[in-house]
Amino acid sequence: MNATTTRVTSRDAARLTPAPPPGLLEDSPVFPIAAKRELANSQLRNNLARATETIRTKRAIRVAEVPRWEDLRTAAEAIKNATLRHLDDYLLQAEANLIKAGAHVHWARDAAQADQIVVDLVKASGVDEIVKVKSMVTQEIEMNEALEAAGVAAWETDLAELIVQLGHDRPSHVLVPAIHRNRAEIRDIFVEEMGRYGTPAPDGLTDDPAELTAAARQHLRDKFLRARTSTSGGNFLVADTGTLVVVESEGNGRMCVTLPDTLISVVGIEKVVPTFEDLEVFMQLLPRSSTGERMNPYTSMWTGVTPGDGPQNVHVVLVDNGRTKALADPIGRQALRCIRCSACMNVCPIYGHVGGHAYGSVYPGPIGIILTPQLRGMSAPVDRSLPYASTLCGACVDVCPVKINFPEVIVHLRHKAADLKKADRRPHMETLVMGVVGWLFGRESRYTWVTTASGLVGRVLKAGLDGRQKFFGWLPWPATRWSQARDLPIPASQPFRRQWKKRSSSPGRTPEGLSSHDRDTEVRP
Repeated sequence: MNATTTRVTSRDAARLTPAPPPGLLEDSPVFPIAAKRELANSQLRNNLARATETIRTKRAIRVAEVPRWEDLRTAAEAIKNATLRHLDDYLLQAEANLIKAGAHVHWARDAAQADQIVVDLVKASGVDEIVKVKSMVTQEIEMNEALEAAGVAAWETDLAELIVQLGHDRPSHVLVPAIHRNRAEIRDIFVEEMGRYGTPAPDGLTDDPAELTAAARQHLRDKFLRARTSTSGGNFLVADTGTLVVVESEGNGRMCVTLPDTLISVVGIEKVVPTFEDLEVFMQLLPRSSTGERMNPYTSMWTGVTPGDGPQNVHVVLVDNGRTKALADPIGRQALRCIRCSACMNVCPIYGHVGGHAYGSVYPGPIGIILTPQLRGMSAPVDRSLPYASTLCGACVDVCPVKINFPEVIVHLRHKAADLKKADRRPHMETLVMGVVGWLFGRESRYTWVTTASGLVGRVLKAGLDGRQKFFGWLPWPATRWSQARDLPIPASQPFRRQWKKRSSSPGRTPEGLSSHDRDTEVRP
């Protein structure tokens, strides 16, 4: 058999999934270390800059066409909030309508249980390979790795996910998983890897996007046609009809949810919406926010089983995996409103410099730093570091279609991280420094002594530096790591309290320290 017809199973594709360390992404370096590593990759920053600028520009144009865009955002926020308040009722309603339509419903409390359910269902269908619709929740639970361990090959069919899979890589963006790759890199991956797992790349393949797309289509065609089982996620699950909705841009999802005999949809419990009419709001917000398009190219909806049409064995796995815990947090639950549009990543200055791999999670960017610590907990160092991966600039709030208040949740999670550090009862430099500062500032006499001493230091330094230098340079240990990333101003020669006292005692001033003119024109709240 030639390469174009060779059937490759998981036993032949052991290298298709990267070999992560024990604990997988939870064992990733903390964000500051990972970010420093990624900052050294200038090609990554160039790739990110071009891609995110293009998406931001398209989004701005499409949003400007909608005269009541803010009303749509407010409506989406209200729908999501109302759904989360009564999530248990809507989930039970969705389950009843799914079963009524002929689907089988499974509940999974965590990733391990969800993976086992999927593995058992795939094994029961009698196959050793499946095709997949792009799905963040299946990456969250690491379903591909679980299937491979069970002897099942899971083929990604989304173009960007295919690039990531063939490149033995991890996604770095919710919407564009291969955003960190450029065309030349993708061409090399296709040439080197496609033939190992099925139809090879054509001879003379260039980095022209049309040629790359055609090569991917040819590579995937035989997988689509022979697949008897597929998996998908779900952008929305409509409670009052039991309808699942998948939106995508390439048509590969349509192939996966219509051709196979068995369809297994793995859906986070927060994806439910109460009524079919609610989709009207989200179908206007999602494509404009994510890809800068007026409408989604492919929207697939299915309600259970239709005899003789499409999959005849439909399963829906409803996954919790930390979502109930997040729901119990009045502030943190905002993250569950997310519809995975990725608009927050495209405007985030942090993400734009370090990319998605620095976050140690399948959810990078602003949504990742508020969602991942809630889903996984904050026991791992990488999860405790994520809330600090933000400048709190608020650009993510402005573009979020469901109005998540990212800074509020980030600060909330920082408080939790600080409380965990206190409960640790081990010495931490930050805790020690803040304890000393708190003691010094806790009494006026000590505070006065500190400001007087700092003024003396400032006068000595400015005299020695001839007034030219405004910041300290490198500081000795233990302040070395702090000074490597920040500039510490040289203290003022005269503390503010001394300046104010001198100003108050000058002629023409009232006892309160204001001139009569100042008092007459003072604006009081």
